Formats: sequence, structure tokens, C-alpha cells
Amino acid sequence: MPHGEPEAFTIYGWIVSVWVLIVSFQYGFHISSLNQISDVLSCRTTEPGLPATYYGLPTCIPMDNPTFSVLTSIYTVGGLLGSVGANVVMDKWGRKGACLVSAFIMAIGAGFMAVAASFTPLFVGRLLTGVSAGLGLCVGPIYISEIAPVKIKGAVGVLTQFAIVSGIMLTQALGLQLATPRNWRLVLLFSAVLSLAQLLAGPAIVESPVWLNRHGLLRDKDVSARRLWKVGHVLHSPDVANEDVEDPLLGSAETSSLNPNHHEHEHQAAATVPQTLVRREFRKPLLIVCFAMLCQQLSVLYYSNNILSKALPDLGPYVSLGITIVNFFMTAAPIILIDRLGRKKLLTLSSAGAIISLLGVGIGLDSGRVTLASVTIITFVASFAIGIGPVPFVMIPEVSPPQAVSALSSVGLSVNWIANFLVGLVFLPLRDFLSHGDASKEGRVFFVFAAMLAFFTFLLFSLYRG
Repeated sequence: MPHGEPEAFTIYGWIVSVWVLIVSFQYGFHISSLNQISDVLSCRTTEPGLPATYYGLPTCIPMDNPTFSVLTSIYTVGGLLGSVGANVVMDKWGRKGACLVSAFIMAIGAGFMAVAASFTPLFVGRLLTGVSAGLGLCVGPIYISEIAPVKIKGAVGVLTQFAIVSGIMLTQALGLQLATPRNWRLVLLFSAVLSLAQLLAGPAIVESPVWLNRHGLLRDKDVSARRLWKVGHVLHSPDVANEDVEDPLLGSAETSSLNPNHHEHEHQAAATVPQTLVRREFRKPLLIVCFAMLCQQLSVLYYSNNILSKALPDLGPYVSLGITIVNFFMTAAPIILIDRLGRKKLLTLSSAGAIISLLGVGIGLDSGRVTLASVTIITFVASFAIGIGPVPFVMIPEVSPPQAVSALSSVGLSVNWIANFLVGLVFLPLRDFLSHGDASKEGRVFFVFAAMLAFFTFLLFSLYRG
């Protein structure tokens, strides 16, 4: 190991990692924050003799199904808005600054929702949580990658998806306990308080040494690096900022990108989103990032709760939590495996398992074999969790040239949000179109998604060497 290369995190380094992962946790939390409390929130479930208000706030906010769908989907619109502008925030105010902006917006948005007395503040709050999640999901993987010691870069990168799944699981568990007219606001209040705590902890958190190095702030970078990393030999940056001097403190942690010209472009001006879309040198990483995100979203299994609820009718409220628990434990596997097997091998195993599982779900539904459909849903969740879920977040900073990592992250996550919205929009109409209203043919839609996943996986592997 070269002298000065980061060997491991200090305890402080792990604390910073956890602080960064809060933004990813919040993204997962708000994906499901309304699921378990939807009935009490929209006045579909009430308690006899319950007062109309509790602590001065209404115990529910009347909404019909279309209105509630608008409330749910505006999160995706906010996420897209946050992703589109993320590169500007990251490059101007740094990785830490972007996380603080995300936390600030999340605290306001979740706070609005927690104290909303009508649909309008609830809607605005939901939109703001989406903007925060869009920004946070862009900056989180980059920040984590830039502070992670090279030997555990992949494992630490997987923690982004682990945090997302943890957020989903916690909000579902909280919802099961707090889905009452008096307590549903506590689910949203928890998110607001967590973001406030992240803001308060902000002054104790250091900026990414990579970002500081790119901006010529070498003394600040030295301080940051020594607090984050255990190094084998203490070295100092030049007394005068010299952007042509290779920095041993950053070692291969910064230069281990899959892009061979990583160091050559280290101090170029940050690329903009339009530049990443039109310049030839960014074409390959752009396509890799976009195809990876499309694979991730095309493998989202809609209708899974409905299928498992048919197989386990007595456990309906716990089905989605059970699926998330499987996802949680299976996401732990790539933390150990990603640096041993490599990114591409995990993606190969994951994609193959997901495609076979989607075919199994389709066959099970079309043949009336609910057990087969239920089992293959579980295998799908497990397959997604070991590769397609976490690996794309690890790939973005690794395949991107240093000057374009923020812009490519914005583009990739924007594609992610758009694909998520489109899949959710067309899934049920496509299912009904292919089945012609026949419940015994509802599995056909899964064959289409299996084919699309196979197609985009092929395109990804034609470019990505792992």
C-alpha cells in the first residue's frame, strides 16, 4: 500500500458517513411515509366519539382517491426538481453544503406535513420532501464515495441503498403503530426532527477532501483527511496550493475511478448538465449511468403487496413490511460481497434472478398459482437487493470523470425519477390492456417488464466493464 493512502475510517469518519446517509434514509422514509397512515390521514378510518381536532389540529384531512394519488405522486415531481438542480448546489456549496440544504428543505417539508390543517400545506410539504430527496439522493452517493477508504469503497457505497431500505422499513413499522387519528402526525414529525438534528450536527462535519482538493483548499483538505482516515504515513500538502501536485493523502481513493483519465481532469472546471449531454468524452459514462438507473426502475415490482395479500389474507397490513424486511436483510449481503465479487458480477447475478423472478410472477398469475407468484416475488426482492438496488449508486462516482460527477449524478437520478414516474403511470393501464380485463391474464405485464429489464441490462453490460 502506498504511503499516505487511506487505510480505514477513523471513528469520526464513520460518524460522518452515518450523517451523510441520513439524506438517503429520508428518501426511503418518504417513499412509504403515507402508505400505512393513508386511511386515517384521509378520513377513511375514524374512531367513534373522536373530537374533530386534537391539540388544535384536525384529526384527518378529507381526500378522495384521486386527490390522495396526486398527493402521493407529487413526491416524484419534487424529486425530479431536486435532482435537476443538484449539480449546481453540489459544485457551488460542496458535498456537505448540499446535504445541509437537503436537510433544511426536508425539515420544512416534513414539518409542514406534520402540522398541516388542510390539503394545501400537506401538498406543499410533500413536494418539498421530494425536492430534498432528489437533491440528497444525488449528493449522498458522491459524498460517501469521496470519503470512503479505497479498500472498502464498494461496501461503504452499498450503505446508500441500505439506508434507503432502512428508511422504508422504519416508516412502515412506525405506521403500523401510529396509524390512528391522534398519532399519524408523529410519523411525519419524526422525519422533521431527524433533519433538524442533522442540521444541528452540521458544524461538526467536515467537507469532502476530494471537493476541497478540486477547489484548491489544500490546508482544509489536510484537516479533513486526517480526521476521516487512518493513514500509514503522515504527509502534508504543499504550503501553497499547487493543483499540479498529486496528493498522497487522497491516494487512490480519488483516482480509482473506472475512467482512465481521472487524474488528468481532476482540476478542470465542473461540467454542466448540458455539457454532459453533448460532449463526446462524457457519452460513455452518461449511457452507463442512465442504463443502470433504468435497470433499477424497470425492476421495481408493482402489485407485489396485492399478490401476497391474496396468498396471506390474514396478514394484509404486514405484507409490505415483510417484503421490506426481506429487502433489508438481503441488502446487507452486497456490503460484504461487492468488493470481493465485483460490481458487474453482482449485477449479473441480480439481473438474472430478477428477470427469472418476473417471469415466474407472470406464469404464476396466468396459471392461477398464487403460491408460485408469491415465492417468485420474494426471490425478486432478494435478487434486486443484492445488485440492481445498491450497485448503481456505487457506479455513478466510479465511472464519472471528476469534473462531471455532479452533473452526471443529476442526469442519472433525473432519469431514475422520470422512469419511476412513468412505470407507476403505465403499469396498471398496461396490465389491463394486455389482460383485456381477464384476471387470469394479469401476469402478461410482467413478461413485458422482464423483457425490458433484459434489454437494458444487455445495453448496460455492452458498455460497463466492472
